[in-house]
Formats: sequence, C-alpha cells, structure tokens
Amino acid sequence: MVNKKVLAIILGGGQGSRLYPLTEARSKPAVPIAGKYRLVDIPISNCINSGIKRMYVLTQFNSASLNKHIKNTYHFSFFTSAFVDVLAAEQTPGNNTWFQGTADAVRQSMHHFLKNDFDYALILSGDQLYQMDFNKMVEAHEKSKVEISIATIPVNAKDAPSFGILKSDKNNFISSFIEKPASKLLPDWTSEVSDEMKKEGREYLASMGIYIFNRDLLIKLMNNPDTIDFGKEIIPQALEKHPVLSYQYENYWTDIGNIDSFFEANLGLTDTFPKFDLYSREKRIYTHARMLPTTKISGTNLDKTVIAEGCIIDAGKIEHSVIGVRSKIDKESTVINTYMMGSDYYQSIEEILDKKVVSMGIGKRCFIKNAILDKNCCIGNDVRINGGKHLKDCETDTYVVRDGIVVIKKEAVIPNGFII
Repeated sequence: MVNKKVLAIILGGGQGSRLYPLTEARSKPAVPIAGKYRLVDIPISNCINSGIKRMYVLTQFNSASLNKHIKNTYHFSFFTSAFVDVLAAEQTPGNNTWFQGTADAVRQSMHHFLKNDFDYALILSGDQLYQMDFNKMVEAHEKSKVEISIATIPVNAKDAPSFGILKSDKNNFISSFIEKPASKLLPDWTSEVSDEMKKEGREYLASMGIYIFNRDLLIKLMNNPDTIDFGKEIIPQALEKHPVLSYQYENYWTDIGNIDSFFEANLGLTDTFPKFDLYSREKRIYTHARMLPTTKISGTNLDKTVIAEGCIIDAGKIEHSVIGVRSKIDKESTVINTYMMGSDYYQSIEEILDKKVVSMGIGKRCFIKNAILDKNCCIGNDVRINGGKHLKDCETDTYVVRDGIVVIKKEAVIPNGFII
C-alpha cells in the first residue's frame, strides 16, 4: 500500500566537507555504510517500511553515483504510484543559483512536489542512522491538529551544545528554540521526558532534523525567498506564529556528521546486540541487489566482525571490523577496528598474479588498525597502518588522518612496505 497522505522529501545535504575524503567523489547520501548499503538507503527504507513510497531525494554535489544507485535499486510496480526520484539543483528561468540551504532546496524544487497530491510533507535528512515508523509521527501530528511537527530526541548536558535544543510543555507543544546553547544556559532548557530518559540524564530535546509540514503551510512558508534554512530560520520563525508539536523519539539515532561519528556508527554494528538492528524483520534496510557469490574464509581468526557477501579472506586475524562487498584480504594480515568498504568489481586473475601491480584489497602480512579503507583500495604487502590519537591530522594524495582515524582514499594505491 502507498500512503497517499504523505510525500517524503530527503535532503541530500551540502558539500559534505566534514566527511571528506569520503565525499570527494560522491554526495553524502551515497557514502557506503555497513559494508553493503548507502546512507540514503536508511531514510528510504524507513519510508518504505512506513508505507510512504513517494520520495524525492534533493542533492547538488557529486550526484552521479547517487543517481546510479537509486536508479538501479528502487524499482516499484508499474501498477503503483510509488517512486524514488533524485532532484539535483537545476537552473530555471526564475532561478539560476544552486541550493543555498535546506529550505532553499525545498523551495527551488516545489514545482516538482506540487505535481503530486499530498496532505503532509515529511522532510528528512539523508545522513542519519535510525529506524523509525513515520506513521506514528504522522498520527501524532494529525491528533494534535498542528501544522508543523518536529521529531526530537532526548540528549544529555554533554551533547546538548552540539544541537538545536527545543523546549516543550507537558502537552509536547514546543515553546522555544535555541541553536547550540552554551552549557551555562542549559538549566533553563529541560523538557518533560520519560522516567527512563531522566535516569540517563537526557532531559534536553534535540531536533533530529525530521519535520512534518501541512501542504498549505509549506507552500506559504516557501513563498518567502529570504529564509534559506529550516533549523536556523523556518522553525524559529514558525514558533512565533504556529503551534509546533515535539514528537519524542527514544530509540537509536545518530547524525553522521563527521569521520569520527561515521567510524563509530559502522564499528557499532559489530556489537553482540547492535543499537542499529540490521537483522530486524519489520525494519529491514533495502539496497541494491547484487548477484554475488558467498564469502570464502580460510584460516582466519574472526572476532566481532561483520562480513558482506562476495569476499575472499585469507587473513590471519580480523577483529572489531566491518568488511564490505568483494573485499580481498591476503595471508598473515591483521585487521583491527577497521571499516573496509570493499570493491565495485573483481580484478582478473591475470591482474592479481601480476607482481608488478598492487592488487585490489589488502596484501600479505599487513597490519591495519583504526582505519577506513574506501572503495577499490589497493594495499600492498607488508603495509602497516596504525591509526590512533598519536597521529596528527594531515592529508596526502592517498590518505587523510582525522581524529586519529586513517582514511585511505577511494582507488588509492599503497605500495609494499608503506608505513602510516
């Protein structure tokens, strides 16, 4: 069934500079996660699981791989109105600029949205990790008879200064908003939360960047070209004129804002009971269906490791790591605390046996720790990559160090014996 009331708008984000170099050649929603998915698969899957099957993805930076992924992945029946369409920034007779912010992106794309019948616009971010039933939020929105709802998540005093914080009353109506408050201001910004959240010290409501707007109000708000961002302008201004509902969400949610949070979110999938559940029958995550062989493992000591399909692994040891599709790891190599994204294709036997060429994947006798290996990396034999806080931030042609995490760039070739 297709939910005829709701149209989903997924914001692809800006240039994604905080996720560089993973965003050097792809948009943020196209960044691979969990060894086989893309970030954009998360909001799209949440929508599909909620019966919301009309979606637009807005992007403007490096959108080719995102376009290809969505085109090859999300096919619905000819007998349904379901679709997932990518809308890249485009010049029109009335506008010749790129998207200037989240609200401006929606404004410039409104002529596409209005071709559809819908009562509510569900506005989502393309770079968050969570599993939410949007129907419950829509039901709360309808029951409260508001024109705007904002999904909020309780956070503690340590995290609150990194978010836009909303203050709500006992009926969950938002009374005020402050962007990234200083710690000394926080005592005045607590809201009513569940007893469980109180025990954890999570009494501040952070905006999740997930909004529901009534169609007519969204049209009205988008008529003002001076407002370009939802979080900084649209929401604070709307609070002065309209009742706004806080929809509290208390399950796992993380904003993939930088390399550190991206690294932590991926390695968290190796936990015995991960907070983000890829094994749920009701909340499954969809992605491109690959016709890949099973993974083959020989003589490897594995501990807390997630391995995607199509891999050939002869490593000595892999610990607390995520190994992506078509990954190849050779004999006597050790991989610890690492996210290896894998490869887009297999090399030929001739290329693999050619000793003049560094083969794709990880070679023999390597030691890789605290690293992210982007797609199609070629790591030679006897390479040592030992990430950690002892390393200073830096960038070279083949790798970047951010917060102690070594990120090997897409398609980089690391020669035999190289040490980081």
